[in-house]
Amino acid sequence: MTDPVLDIQDKPLSEALGERYLSYALSTIMSRSLPDVRDGLKPVHRRLLFAMSQLKLDPSTPPKKCARVVGDVIGKFHPHGDTAVYDALVRLAQDFAVRYPLIDGQGNFGNIDGDNAAAMRYTEARLTDVAKALLEGIDEDTVDFRGTYDGEGEEPIVLPSAFPNLLANGSQGIAVGMATSIPPHNAEELCDALSHLIKKPDASIEDLVRLVPGPDFPTGGTLVEPAASIAESYRTGRGSFRLRAKWEVEKLGQGTWQIVVTEIPYQVQKSRLIEKIAELLAARKLFLLDDVRDESAEDIRLVLVPKNRNVDPDVLMESLFKTTDLETRFGLNMNVLDKDNVPRVMNLKEVLQAFLAHRIEVLERRSRHRLAKIDHRLEVLGGYLIAYLNLDEVIRIIREEDEPKKSLMATFSLTDVQAEAILNMRLRSLRKLEEFEIKKEHDALSAERADLIELLENEPRRWKAIAKQIAETRKRFGKATTLGARRTVIGDAPSAIIIPLEAMVEREPVTVFCSEKGWIRTVKGHQADTTDIKYKDGDRERFVLRVETTDKLVVLGTDGRFYTLGVDKLPRGRGFGEPLRLMIDLANDAELVTLFKHRPGRRLLVVASNGRGFQVEEDEVIAQTRGGKQVMTVGDGVEAKFCIPVEGDTVAAIGNNRKLLVFPLEEVPVMARGRGVMIQKYTDGSLSDLTTFKFADGLSWKSGDRTRVETDMSPWKGNRGTAGRVPPNGFPKNNRFT
Repeated sequence: MTDPVLDIQDKPLSEALGERYLSYALSTIMSRSLPDVRDGLKPVHRRLLFAMSQLKLDPSTPPKKCARVVGDVIGKFHPHGDTAVYDALVRLAQDFAVRYPLIDGQGNFGNIDGDNAAAMRYTEARLTDVAKALLEGIDEDTVDFRGTYDGEGEEPIVLPSAFPNLLANGSQGIAVGMATSIPPHNAEELCDALSHLIKKPDASIEDLVRLVPGPDFPTGGTLVEPAASIAESYRTGRGSFRLRAKWEVEKLGQGTWQIVVTEIPYQVQKSRLIEKIAELLAARKLFLLDDVRDESAEDIRLVLVPKNRNVDPDVLMESLFKTTDLETRFGLNMNVLDKDNVPRVMNLKEVLQAFLAHRIEVLERRSRHRLAKIDHRLEVLGGYLIAYLNLDEVIRIIREEDEPKKSLMATFSLTDVQAEAILNMRLRSLRKLEEFEIKKEHDALSAERADLIELLENEPRRWKAIAKQIAETRKRFGKATTLGARRTVIGDAPSAIIIPLEAMVEREPVTVFCSEKGWIRTVKGHQADTTDIKYKDGDRERFVLRVETTDKLVVLGTDGRFYTLGVDKLPRGRGFGEPLRLMIDLANDAELVTLFKHRPGRRLLVVASNGRGFQVEEDEVIAQTRGGKQVMTVGDGVEAKFCIPVEGDTVAAIGNNRKLLVFPLEEVPVMARGRGVMIQKYTDGSLSDLTTFKFADGLSWKSGDRTRVETDMSPWKGNRGTAGRVPPNGFPKNNRFT
C-alpha cells in the first residue's frame, strides 16, 4: 500500500497560525456572533425562521414539534449541534427574553427563574406575526439567496424585514476581538423615528432621541439613566443604561408596611436574585431588611419585609440597589454587520438609515419582480386573445399538424411563451376565453404595470410607499396593542440618597483594643474592666476605644499618612487579633502615631517632631483605600508626632527643654495638606507635648491622681514660633499634659 500524498507547505509558523486564526475570527464574526443591521438576525436565527416558513408554520396554522423544526434546520441549513439550535429557538419564544417574540411556543419553554425548557420532543412551535413581517416578500426576489452548506438547496442571505428587528429585539454576542450588545426598544417609537428620518434625512441624534427616549425591556423595570447620558450613548453607539426594579410600598395597617417588587431588571434570574438577597441577610449585611418572600405566580411579586416600620423605604431600596441585581447596567455596543458584511459600530441614526436603505431595496426588487410577472401574464393573455379570435383554426392546427407549436407561432406570429400557453390550455378553459374577460384582465395588469414603472422611476413616491409600510407596522405592533405597550418606565436619575452605614452593618457596641506593636481586635460590648485582656509576650496595651460597629477609625502613621478603618471590618474575639499592617498599607519604616474614632465636622491639629504643624478638617483626612491619604509632608529625620482634636481657642506647647508656650489657635492655619508652620522654637530640643484649651478656663494637666488647673496663663502667652517660658510650679517632670 502506497503512502498518501501529503500537501506539505513550507512557511513560518507565525504566518500559518495567523492565517488560520484570521479565518476562524472572520467565521465567528460573520456566521455566529454579530447580527446583520438590516434584519437584526444572526445566521442561526435566520435559518430557523426560514425553515419554519418552508414548513408553512404560519401564525394561523397548527404548530409542529420543535424536534421536527430543529431537524430541518440542522439537516438543510445549519449543520451544528441540535442543542444549540434548540436553545436559539427557545430564546426566540420566551417573552421575558425577547421583547417581540419571533416564535410562538406551545409547552414548557422555561421561565424567568432560570428553569430550562422541556425537551424538543415535548414542545411545539410556529411563527408569530412579527416573524411573518420579517419574512414578508421572501418569495418575491426581495433578497439574495446563496447555496446551503451541502449545495442541495438555497437560503436567504438576509430577510426582507418589514419590522425594525435589530433595535426592537436587540442582540448580544461575543466574537473574536469584538462584541455586540444592543438592548430592545419599543417598536412604535422606532417607527416614529423612521418616519421622522424619511421626512427629514438630516435629522440630528437629539431629534431621534426625543422619539426613542430609551430601551424598552421585556421584563419592564425603570430606566434611571440621565437623559444626557442616553443621548451620548446613542450618538456614539457605545454606552450603558442603568435599570432598576419597579417597586411600591404596600400598607398593611397599624403603621406597618412592606415593599413589593413587581418588575425586575432584564436578564436577571428571579431565583438567583432572591438567593443573593438571602445570602446578604444571612451574612448580616442588610440590617434594614427582615425577610424576603417570593409570592410570584404568573406575575412577579417579591415581598421585602423591613426590620421595623420606622425604616425609610427609599433608604432600604437604595441599599438593595447597591448590593443586589435589583439594579443592573445594560451595555450598549451597536457593533453590527453592514450590508457589505463589514463589522462596525453604528450610532442610532446610522442603524435607522441602514434599515430604511434595506427597505427601499426590498421595495424596488419586489416591484421589479412583480413587473416581470405582469409582463409574462400580459404576453400569455395576448396569446389567449389571438386563440379566442381564431379558435377554429387553432383547433385544426393542433389536430392536424405534426408540430403544432411551430405552426401556431408561424401562422399567428406568436411567441414561444404564447404558443406554449395555448397548447397547455385545458379544454374546459375554452368557455372562459371570452374577449371581454381577457381584455378586462389585460387592462388591469397594464395599469398596474404602468404604476410600477412610475414607482421605480419616482424616488419621492418610493419613500412615500416606505412611510406607508412603516405606518402600517406602527399600527400593527404599536403601543395600543398588548404586545407593543411600553413596559420600561423612563424615570428620572435617582437623587443622591445618603445611605447610613446602619443600612449595611448591624449597630452594636464594641471595644477596640490596639497594642503597642499594632495588633488590633474588638470585643463585644463596652468593656469597663480591661485587666483580663491578654497581649503577646513583650507587647502591651496602647489604645482602648469604646465605639459602635458603624463607626470609622482614623489612623495616623509617622510618615504623615492617614488611614481609615471600618470597625465592622476589624477581627473579633478574645485572641490577640491581627496586625494593623495587614489592613492598611502602612510603610515598613513608619509607625503608628495615633488611633481614634472619626467624628464628622471636627478639626484636628497635626504637628511633626520638628515643631511644624497645621490644622486640618477631619473629613479631609478620611481615606477611601487601604493605601491611605498623605496629609502631612515630612522630610528626612522628621516624623508626624501629634494629632489632637481641636477644642477651645488656644494652643499650649511644651518642649523637652521644659519651655511652655501658649498662643491663640487662630495663628495656626487650616490646610488640606503640607508641612505647616512653626509651633514652637527650640535651640536645643524638640516638641514634647501639645494640647488645646479655652483660654478663659485656664490650662489643666495631670499631677499624679489629681488634675491641676492654672487659670492665669498670661505669663506664658506669646506669639506662635517663640521659645516660651518655664512652666508653672508643679508641672509634671515628664513634660506631658496628660
